[in-house]
Amino acid sequence: MSALFEPITLGGLSLPNRIAVSPMCQFSAIEGTVQPFHLAHVGGLMMSGAGVVIMEATATEAIGRISHDCLGLYSDDHEAALTDLVAQVRSYSNGAIGIQLSHAGRRASCRSVRARVLDPTGSEWLTEDEGAWQTCGPSSHGYNPEWHQPEAMDAAAIRRVEGAFVHSAQRADRAGFDLIEIHGAHGYLIHQFLSPVTNHRTDGYGGSLENRMRFALELVAQVRAVWPRNKALGFRMNSTDWHPDGLTLEDAAVLAVELERAGVDYIVMSAGNLAPGCQIPPATPGHQVSYAERMKKAVSIPVMAVGLIATPSLAEEIVSQQSADMVAIGRGMLDNPRWGLHAAAALGVDVPYAHQYIRVRPNNWTGYAIAHPGGKKIVSTQQLDRPKSSSWDRPDIARGAS
Repeated sequence: MSALFEPITLGGLSLPNRIAVSPMCQFSAIEGTVQPFHLAHVGGLMMSGAGVVIMEATATEAIGRISHDCLGLYSDDHEAALTDLVAQVRSYSNGAIGIQLSHAGRRASCRSVRARVLDPTGSEWLTEDEGAWQTCGPSSHGYNPEWHQPEAMDAAAIRRVEGAFVHSAQRADRAGFDLIEIHGAHGYLIHQFLSPVTNHRTDGYGGSLENRMRFALELVAQVRAVWPRNKALGFRMNSTDWHPDGLTLEDAAVLAVELERAGVDYIVMSAGNLAPGCQIPPATPGHQVSYAERMKKAVSIPVMAVGLIATPSLAEEIVSQQSADMVAIGRGMLDNPRWGLHAAAALGVDVPYAHQYIRVRPNNWTGYAIAHPGGKKIVSTQQLDRPKSSSWDRPDIARGAS
């Protein structure tokens, strides 16, 4: 038996296993709209064997995009394109699909990774000639002295952004998504309100931890009110800022408890990426898992772990030892879009394959043991029908050849 491949329920959403594809920015949108690349990218991951695929950080308003190349869900065109994408991937996959809603705050108006690869000599932030826009944040402090200065949000701006998340959530529901993950980490707007490093307000949204949590909790409550209970609502949060003046793990535990009370169905524990001065530790396998383990002592909702979880054995260890309820795989999935299927084989678990790929199933393909040393032969009910005394039974002929 494998703990990683046991079913789990997030809110009203039932998943066949504990593997999630983590949201990963692709910087391939045009005016916030998905492109053919996204169908190829997301469609491939929908056949990865993961229980749920969560699409990349998607802005809830135009000024909340990290870059010109980021996804958005704040217009009818965005909604229509994502509705079409969801419908297409559902035509060949029974997997769950989610989307991460985000607002970059003061870290918006940047050059995308794609732009920086094409022109590595430019700055990280956009210039006026490159189409920079006015950013906003809890305070008027830029990421560093060289970056653009954000506009401190007044009460009307706070209401506007909260409303933008609500409208994007409603669009995500109509588009057919099974899950929303609110991005409250990595130095983006919600995290900027939460951390004392970036929040210098003196009103009801600044100062004490209770006040700094107010924006996040108001926003979550409003999204919860419109997001169906038969779907899942998650929140990605920082466990620690890795900054001497920033949020601590115990601060995170307080927030986690309040998020559960507000109706969040699961939390994801990340860290860092807030501001200059962060003391980032070396990235080692599972280096952030202890944060999820701590949150499991604070809340009863599922907790998801991230952080260089690259092998099935490590993922299995994390879940079987109850350090986390789920694992979110990011770059491992980019490297190997069949990560979940290969994990099942490595752990000796029988999982369904899409019929298009059934010929490479361990029990159907002689070459599997050669391509994946250590993979286990699985006794499966999902066998290919094959005539007796045919080329299927001849090892000298490549099985599955057309």
